[in-house]
Amino acid sequence: MSDIQEQIQAEVEQARAVCDISGSNSAECAAAWDAVEELQAEASHQRQQKPKTSLEKYCDDNPEAVECRVYDE
Repeated sequence: MSDIQEQIQAEVEQARAVCDISGSNSAECAAAWDAVEELQAEASHQRQQKPKTSLEKYCDDNPEAVECRVYDE
């Protein structure tokens, strides 16, 4: 999770630099802040995902195990 936070911080710094150079009303400035918003949305989405249970992790590693069989009814 800290990796995405580092990316967000880097994009914020980039957006500020772009806006300083091209002006706060420029298309480049708007695009730079859009990139920041997209990363923030992804970080929020990652926080909302519930962690896998130990059974789910086990089944990911051992899909052929009896405990992991899925029956269609």
